[in-house]
Amino acid sequence: MSEWLEAYLHPNQLIRTGLLLALLILVRWLIIVRLRKVKGMSNDMRRRWAAQVRMALLFFALLGLMMIWGSELRTFAVSVVAIAAAIVIATKELIMCVSGSVLKASGRSFQIGDRVELGDFRGDVVDQTLLTTTILEVGPGTNIHQHTGRTIVVPNSLLLSAPVINETFSNEYVLHVFSVPTIEGEQWNEAEAALLDAARTECAPFQADAERHMLRFVQRQGLESLSVEPRVSLHLNDSKSVVLLARIAVPARRRGRVEQAILRNFLEWRVQQQVSKDQAPTDSGSTTSS
Repeated sequence: MSEWLEAYLHPNQLIRTGLLLALLILVRWLIIVRLRKVKGMSNDMRRRWAAQVRMALLFFALLGLMMIWGSELRTFAVSVVAIAAAIVIATKELIMCVSGSVLKASGRSFQIGDRVELGDFRGDVVDQTLLTTTILEVGPGTNIHQHTGRTIVVPNSLLLSAPVINETFSNEYVLHVFSVPTIEGEQWNEAEAALLDAARTECAPFQADAERHMLRFVQRQGLESLSVEPRVSLHLNDSKSVVLLARIAVPARRRGRVEQAILRNFLEWRVQQQVSKDQAPTDSGSTTSS
């Protein structure tokens, strides 16, 4: 303690500080006494002058103290900056997490209940704090819509470096896309018709509700109209195979189940087509022999 006092509290500076404060107090007392003796001055004017004198003397006091303790203040400021830099380095991750939380709130990227993809993690958001986001994992991969039973706690600092993909931009109905590759010997136009027919059959019960919801959504967001009719597009995977891309409008929480139902109907059609091909030569041969 004595070493600190010797290093920072020099006797000469203490004496000059005391003299400065005493001088300012004396000046203030003299001015106040003089104001009280002024005749014809209202009480409001006296209070106004007293306040101005007080502010002026406070300014001179701060200026004088800075001149007296300038070197010590510079040393103290350098120490404070060094300590602040050390604190920032030590708490870098926490600061980045808080910054990510602010970015998420300002951009309204997602909320609890949304299905999101954060970097390599994908799932339903079940909790949010200032530092972390907890998601219930869905997968594996981006084409599976089943919960794995695992929860993932993601630091919000990830929001600063990775894009956020929100799969449930609408809480009721969403547009869902999945792919079906054709097999060798299969006519792509027949497969396209079969997949489209299966999609229309499965989406028919909620087609009208999806249309109304999407209409309200585009009007509220100022977007162009979105078609909710099931559609199938073609994609050439290579020179020999065609990939069918199906797009449907489904309830946000039933994408996986509707997709599985469509795939099952389509695969049943494919099995029937294969059975018909296998039976065709047998029927032809029996006709010839007869």
